[in-house]
Amino acid sequence: MLSLPLKFDCLRRRNIVKLLKLVRNKLQNLLCFVKMSVSEPELQSPPFDPTKPTLPISYPIKTLKDLESRSYFNSFHYPFNKASVPLKSVLPNRRRLLVCHDLAGGYLDDKWVQGGTNPEAYGIWHWYLMDVFVYFSHTLVTLPPPCWTNTAHRHGVKVLGTFITEWDEGKVVCNELLSTKESAHMYAERLAELAVALGFDGWLINMEVKLDPGQIPNMKEFVNHLTQTMHSSVPGSLVIWYDSVTIHGDLLWQNQLNDKNKPFFDICDGIFVNYTWKENYPRDSAAVAGDRNFDVYMGIDVFGRNTFGGGQWNTNDALDVIKKGETSAAIFAPAWNYETHQLPNFQTSQNRWWGLVEKSWGIVQNYPKDLPFYTNFDQGHGHHFSVDGAEISNDPWNNLSCQGFQPLLEFVDNPTLDSIQTLVDFNEASYSGGGNITFKGTLEDNAFFTRRLFHGELLLGDLPVNFTYSVKSEGDSQLGLSLQFSSTMNKSTSILLASQEIYQFSSKFSQVITTRPHEKPGNSPGWVIQEASIAMNGYKLTEIHAVCYRSKPEFNKPGPAHNPVKYFAVLGHITIKNSEKKSGFPPSSSWLVEAQFIKWTFVSRGSKTLSVKLIWKLKDGTDTVFPNYNIYAKKLAKQVVSDRDGSLEDVPKYLGMAHVETFYVSDLSVPCETSSLKFVVQVCAADGTCQKLDDCPTFSIDVKEML
Repeated sequence: MLSLPLKFDCLRRRNIVKLLKLVRNKLQNLLCFVKMSVSEPELQSPPFDPTKPTLPISYPIKTLKDLESRSYFNSFHYPFNKASVPLKSVLPNRRRLLVCHDLAGGYLDDKWVQGGTNPEAYGIWHWYLMDVFVYFSHTLVTLPPPCWTNTAHRHGVKVLGTFITEWDEGKVVCNELLSTKESAHMYAERLAELAVALGFDGWLINMEVKLDPGQIPNMKEFVNHLTQTMHSSVPGSLVIWYDSVTIHGDLLWQNQLNDKNKPFFDICDGIFVNYTWKENYPRDSAAVAGDRNFDVYMGIDVFGRNTFGGGQWNTNDALDVIKKGETSAAIFAPAWNYETHQLPNFQTSQNRWWGLVEKSWGIVQNYPKDLPFYTNFDQGHGHHFSVDGAEISNDPWNNLSCQGFQPLLEFVDNPTLDSIQTLVDFNEASYSGGGNITFKGTLEDNAFFTRRLFHGELLLGDLPVNFTYSVKSEGDSQLGLSLQFSSTMNKSTSILLASQEIYQFSSKFSQVITTRPHEKPGNSPGWVIQEASIAMNGYKLTEIHAVCYRSKPEFNKPGPAHNPVKYFAVLGHITIKNSEKKSGFPPSSSWLVEAQFIKWTFVSRGSKTLSVKLIWKLKDGTDTVFPNYNIYAKKLAKQVVSDRDGSLEDVPKYLGMAHVETFYVSDLSVPCETSSLKFVVQVCAADGTCQKLDDCPTFSIDVKEML
């Protein structure tokens, strides 16, 4: 017989069991309700099959088996993931800044190769402050999405992928990778092949597992062979070792360059030093590196996880110490302000944070360097999209491949009401793409305001150079460009490009050139194109500034003197090119446009959707030199509709932009009254000009009748 306490104990246990059963039943009922509420595809999403046609994405390689088999090259997505902007440069022998992307595991909005729909997607636009960009994730082989490579290369920045091993899985990987000298070489060659095929510039090697001492010789073989293979395949490429495992196989971060990690440093292009270093470590590391001191990249974790200086808004404190120590710097996780929602908004906090980096480290990239030079100030995301001043889409979007050369706008904290605020305003009109530079505030009648746009290294030759820029303004607000030149004898000359003769401040410039304004036919109202030609043989263009001023000042008007008046102007684009260089587009008959993977899907009442892969090339087989293509679709009616030439829409529908010679159309809605579809591939040149739609290559598809 049980004692009274034991009886109560049994009763309590029974009640707990009953309660657990009740909770289980409630959860089962809830699960059934969820299953009924969620559609079948959401419950049973099929595993990712990279060989099947779908919207192109970027993705990593997760296993050594997939790396060895080269299965990535059989993927449907591979042709879309090739970077289209080349980069041929060698790192300068000075302190450098490496920036390592780390955002919630990677492959988020940036994975959509043809662009996504998030106008608030993360991006970087302060490329002029860095030399190397690393795309990072915690997956074995991290392949940079082409959008990062395209925009980084455009700004002169190298791009690296990441090879990482960590945790128990990483130990298994290393056992296979380092099993023999031959296996180490083979996997190194696979990585080099991927970098060459996709157009990026090398690898960060992050081995965060403990190794057996006997594996170290093959680890050195792997690093050395990868470095040599990359160098022979891509001149100027980089392989950088992360400070983790030591030459003795211990997973022991050194936080400096020393004899425990220098053997790896000696056989590659640099070392990314861990973040928890002390103040004397940069200088000590520089001493160990000798004449390769700038190949030492001292790490800074922006989140501040045991990093010197605390990261975050004090990242520049670490940069100052690194600069004094005569090494380079590696900033990890610059998306900190994006992930932590720093106030007041991402645009402002991003500009403020990078402004601190600039004050500490300085500008390292200058442009323009070559002709033609074109920028529409697009950051690679927005709420609308324009071509030649006409808005062709008002859908939200993101695509970093569309990012134009970014201006070097200085961050001004808490601008006063009696000044001109300068910003990229995504709600204002765009001449091209989704960007602009907006100038708004107050300006006195006889005053002018300047704002830095670019630092250049453009040497001018015998031919005159044409400058073209677009402006949209209100009232008497005017916008010009100030150009600074230097000669081989260090003689400085400043030229103001303005839409009229300006006497009130012309003495501030060496010369004033009156531009020729005109409006291009078909442009949306308000955009005025300003043009001027300059001959400065032997001079170097070193700076470009925007100049805000007013037209026709009235010196004798009644009222207070120097009365500030509202100012508003938008700069849409800048093009600089040789005067004799004309944009020429091959006629549509020169192109071969084809369709693959055509798929019709019935929706309802005769309407359907179409998915298709479009590919195009020149018939004579020559390589194309065009940076991008705008893709449109025109739906033709079964019966001719008056005033529309048989089209169901007034203008072709903009589908997106391609940066390679292929584009995947996914689930395009096709109304029942449609007889055929005409796809238009609008060719765009490096100087920003686009072929007229009527002259573009096309491809037509008859609508398939479905029972």
